[in-house]
Amino acid sequence: MTKPQAQTKPIRFIQAGRLRTLHDVPPERTVLEVLREDLHQTGTKEGCGEGDCGACTVVLGELRGGQLHTRAVNSCIHMAHALDGLALWTVQDLPGPEGHLHPAQEALVQYHASQCGFCTPGFVMSLAALYQNQGGAPVSRATAQQALSGNLCRCTGYRPIVDAACSMHQLPPASLDNPALRQQLRALATDAKPGADAKPATGAYLAPRTLPELLALRKRHPRAQLVAGCTDVGLWVTKQHRQFGQVIDTTRVEELRQIDRYRHHIAIGAAVRLSEAFAALCQDRPQLQSFADRFAGIPVRNAGTLGGNVANGSPIGDSMPLLIALGSNIVLASSKGYREMPLEALYTGYRSTLMRPDDVLAWIKVPRPQKGEFSRVYKVSKRTEDDISAVCLALQVHIRKGVVAQVSLGAGGVAATPARAAATEAALRGQPWTEATVRAAMDTLRAEFAPISDMRASAAYRRQVLGNLLWRFWLESQGTPAIDIHALQTGPVALEAQP
Repeated sequence: MTKPQAQTKPIRFIQAGRLRTLHDVPPERTVLEVLREDLHQTGTKEGCGEGDCGACTVVLGELRGGQLHTRAVNSCIHMAHALDGLALWTVQDLPGPEGHLHPAQEALVQYHASQCGFCTPGFVMSLAALYQNQGGAPVSRATAQQALSGNLCRCTGYRPIVDAACSMHQLPPASLDNPALRQQLRALATDAKPGADAKPATGAYLAPRTLPELLALRKRHPRAQLVAGCTDVGLWVTKQHRQFGQVIDTTRVEELRQIDRYRHHIAIGAAVRLSEAFAALCQDRPQLQSFADRFAGIPVRNAGTLGGNVANGSPIGDSMPLLIALGSNIVLASSKGYREMPLEALYTGYRSTLMRPDDVLAWIKVPRPQKGEFSRVYKVSKRTEDDISAVCLALQVHIRKGVVAQVSLGAGGVAATPARAAATEAALRGQPWTEATVRAAMDTLRAEFAPISDMRASAAYRRQVLGNLLWRFWLESQGTPAIDIHALQTGPVALEAQP
């Protein structure tokens, strides 16, 4: 006997200029399932089902400060209820009223940038988002490649696709934005605001708008599944076929969507998207940009949140080693109050944390750079972009009069949790910053963790690479230029020229 589905609120969003209302949508249903199975719009393709290939890419739009902000996301792991109050575009929505192709579509046609065509709708949508966000201005090859980092093609080859991206500005202009759309989105936002006599939210999919409302719901429903972007929980649905009796979505909580700058630290709300969180971190530390660009692909960074990545507790989550090395604290909130602790103290074991049933992660507090700081973060993976780390190592040192005054190291992929390399820090702290000191610390670092062998790397490889990355850090501290793999691929010898 089929278990009766708990009641859910209608989903209301704008698509192709018209209001759509969906009723009785299960909380774990994805945007892709709604498009293909409920609305019978099969232009958006189903590929990997895990946000890796980009065939399912769509574009979402929302109003912020009266301006339309658009972003490409993977519809295969994006929950349908997250569409509520937004605008949605698929590859079928881009042509003009008389059938004129969008510049992203026309450019791909002109440059013969499609063969089997399965991945093409996803490439179109990533390029459409790029075109919209650039205001139709020319884009460089490097920018185009970065915009397409979440889209995979197995037969056409990327050169004609990148050529098409760089030529979009030469075609007749088009825009996803217009006054009528903004008015529709404003009306949806007004309808969504609770009145003074509003009753507590009920239903299978709850999307609170304020922190007090979130904390009250968490206390009332401690077993509900928290989601904060669904770039990992979405895989539980598509790969493990999990069903949720109740979901609490944190991404609409206004207090958690803010980035606040203070004199000594920045406070990043747990619901801030990864793309925005990394932009804030790179504003203070530009040397992190290359690492930020390698965190998954843009559609994942546009949907996932920094709080979701941290609270998930995955040993191969890329943000945590960096945040640990920077000395970050996290703030947990509940109806009882707030608790603050170093980020690494949150984890108690594999994907387990100190969070109580009524806790939510509220903020990540990252110290501002100090004079004399030298910091780097390195990611080692099989692919340059859109891949999971085999090893991640982040380092920060302060050298005073040739001696290591302060040091912090965060490591990922080498233990059951993201971890601080405390023994290696102790081996470096107070020692002269010399080659001999670093070589001794390399041995300490290799011995500090007991990594496992899996499909990404062997344990021996991980230990060797850990020490090698510390050596690389030493070389860069001595003035040896950093190796920018992305720059090598977009320079005179580009990807297509490699054997």
